[in-house]
Amino acid sequence: MPTISVFYGIVIKMFFNDHAPPHFHAEYAEFKATVDIRSLQILEGQLPRRALDLVLDWAELHREELLGDWNLCRAKQAPKPIAPLM
Repeated sequence: MPTISVFYGIVIKMFFNDHAPPHFHAEYAEFKATVDIRSLQILEGQLPRRALDLVLDWAELHREELLGDWNLCRAKQAPKPIAPLM
């Protein structure tokens, strides 16, 4: 599972050829969550409130890039790194 961004201890990843809907995986310490790219809703798992807020802020800023990486991963191609939240 390629890592596409890391910020504030949060790691953002995508699986190759993963199931729909378009989503990414966020990990923070022992917490993990799967986030829908289009709706920014948590599909599975949980993150602490502060980490979740950071992930959602970042995802909103980079939604088009996330969708592009989703399409690359679905085609079993390496996703492009996405800038971290600053």
